[in-house]
Order: sequence, then C-alpha cells, then structure tokens
Amino acid sequence: MAANFWTSSHCKQLLDPEDVDLVPAADRERGITPEEFRLIKIHMSFHIWRLAQQVKVRQRVVATAIAYFRRVYTRKSMSDYDPRLVAPTCLYLASKVEESTVQARLLVFYIKKMCGSDDKYRFEIKDILEMEMKLLEALDYYLVVFHPYRPLLQLLQDAGITDLTQFAWGLVNDTYKMDLILIYPPYMIALACIYIASVLKDKDTTAWFEELRVDMNIVKNISMEILDFYDTYKIDPQRGIPEDKISPVMNKLPAKA
Repeated sequence: MAANFWTSSHCKQLLDPEDVDLVPAADRERGITPEEFRLIKIHMSFHIWRLAQQVKVRQRVVATAIAYFRRVYTRKSMSDYDPRLVAPTCLYLASKVEESTVQARLLVFYIKKMCGSDDKYRFEIKDILEMEMKLLEALDYYLVVFHPYRPLLQLLQDAGITDLTQFAWGLVNDTYKMDLILIYPPYMIALACIYIASVLKDKDTTAWFEELRVDMNIVKNISMEILDFYDTYKIDPQRGIPEDKISPVMNKLPAKA
C-alpha cells in the first residue's frame, strides 16, 4: 500500500462533487432521482455497518468497504450492480485488503439472520465470490483507501485538544454516510470534523488553524456539508433510514434474477 496519500491511487481518483452525484443512465430510466440515489447509498452504508457489527471487524474495514461501495457507483449503475449484493461483497473484499478476513459463508449467514424472509437480500457464497470479481474490475483493481482517522488523531494531539477525540471521531464515522471520502483529501475531512467539534464544544482553535495555513474555505465547506447532512436527513444512528421511506426507493431496483 502506498505510504503517501499524494502519490496514491486514492489521490488520483478524487472526483468533483457533480461527478459523484451523477445518476447512471440505467438508473435514471428506472425513475431513480439524484436524491433517491443518495438515499440508497446511505441505506446500504448502514447495512454494511450493521453487518460488520455482526462479524466483528475493525472500523477501518467498515470505512474501506463503504469507500469501495461508493466508488463503484461512480462507475456502475445500481440496475446492473445490485447494491444489496455489492454491499456485503465490498465488506468481504475490504476485510481481505485490510488483513482482517471474514469468510463469505459467515456474511451469508448473518445477512439471512438480519434480513429474515426478505428474498431480495438472500444471497449464496457463490454470489459474493462472483460479485467480488466484478467489483475488482469496476474498481480498476485500485484498492488503496486512505481514511481521516489517523490524521484526526495526529491533528488533535498537535492542537492540544485530545479531549475532543471521541466527539470528532464520531463525526468522521458519520462522513461515510456521505461521499466526502471520494471528493476531499482525508486530512481535510479530519480538519472539518475538528472544526465542527471545537465550535460545538466551545474550544477556540482559531490561532491553531491560522498556523496550519490550510484553505479554511474548503474546511468550512466540508463542515457545512456535514452539518447540512444532519439537518436534512435526521437519521436514527442505530436504525438508519425508516423502512417506509427507503422501501419505495429500493423497489425501483430490478428484482433478483
């Protein structure tokens, strides 16, 4: 794995916001709007997180899986790549990349346990293994993902505000419900989370930010995106999007073959 973000494939693949929000033609034909496209990605990010809790993997594995999931849909349609299968497969692939391997059969077991009688989520081991090959191709075999967690800890220590660690860490976790990891360098996302945490917890970090000489317009823009997300979606942190809101959207996707 590349040791430097700026020379990594992750850096080279950063996208403009409008490219991330672009709904593939095949999905538009099924009536999926940009807002619904975002809702599906949020919903399946929660699905990955809940499944990861069952199989007990590290937060980094979850973050990498969600980054893969979101990266896939900048290149492929949900009509052709069923997000209900792509999500657990991204977790399977991420667990191997992050050296915390989860067996496919364990994922299949917990999906069935979590989703009960919903046949749309019922997949077998072979389905995950076949989708893994498709995902590798969709990702152009670029599997390196840098996350905001490490720079967050380093920056908090540098600023002398380690008492904000838990709060800022929670904010970073929430950024994976958005596409920020596909758009901004991880350290900028970390800075935005520190900025929000310091404002909400009444910590004066103005002088520290000035010393960093970063583009505060970008930091504030990311911060506003995070706060706007909270204000817009008001999502239950444990249950995700209410079923009555997400079901009509998921029903626009093709039925399983």
